[in-house]
Amino acid sequence: MDKNPENLTFVQKSKFLSDFVKYRYLLTEIVRRNIKVQYRDSVLGIFWTLLQPLLTTIVLALVFGGFFGRKADGIDNYVIYLLCGRLLYDFFSQATKRAMKSIRLSAGVIKKVYVPKYMYPLGNVISCFVTFLISLIILVGFLVGYGFTDKAVPFSPYMFLAVVPILVLFVLCLGVGMILATTAVFFKDAEYLYDVFCMLLFYATPIVYVIDGMNMNKYVQMGIKANPLYSIISMFRDCILGGRMFNLNHLWYSLGFGIVCVLIGALMFKKKQDKFILHI
Repeated sequence: MDKNPENLTFVQKSKFLSDFVKYRYLLTEIVRRNIKVQYRDSVLGIFWTLLQPLLTTIVLALVFGGFFGRKADGIDNYVIYLLCGRLLYDFFSQATKRAMKSIRLSAGVIKKVYVPKYMYPLGNVISCFVTFLISLIILVGFLVGYGFTDKAVPFSPYMFLAVVPILVLFVLCLGVGMILATTAVFFKDAEYLYDVFCMLLFYATPIVYVIDGMNMNKYVQMGIKANPLYSIISMFRDCILGGRMFNLNHLWYSLGFGIVCVLIGALMFKKKQDKFILHI
């Protein structure tokens, strides 16, 4: 038996890749099943992916628009501003919550058949990513619709760079999802605590307000800007609403944060996955 650590590491990496290739169809099936189950009992089905952000945006615009939608606050189009933040936040919230529950909800399969367990949180994040991409149709619709009004958002080539914060957000969701999936197996109350955290995160992220236009304590402002979602949403808004290149400091910070989360999540998952079956 080869006990050389370098060779063992290579074998482990090879096994990881071979398992991923072997079970890639399972990953596809998990993604497909999650999308179908999400709207299985709904009359409108997948169309809720479009209606939900649309209705939520309308409500939030009506409630907050009069306070935060003034042009004096630096927002030329509050609805687009709000929609950009809301769509990205919803993806993060839904993807991480579903990844957190993925191991427990798949307990029946995990106890009977061997499959790489990381497929479940990964599959849930990807399925949420697919529905998120569909929901972006609403944003495109608003951009086109406002194009015929005096509130039109000028087209800019920088809009195509919006894919960068979207991919960074996917990395962040995957990392946080892996951490939560591992934690929730051993600590069931994590789900309830995370619901409260997500509610706090919504108000701690500049979705309905402009951080630079508010009179707040500088330490509170620093705390809000330390939130990686702030950097990601700011980059997305810069591309879509501002028609300009995003701040590279936001990119390096949010990407670094996401990669660290992925590494921590992968290490936690790998270390604890053999004990999952004893707690689910």
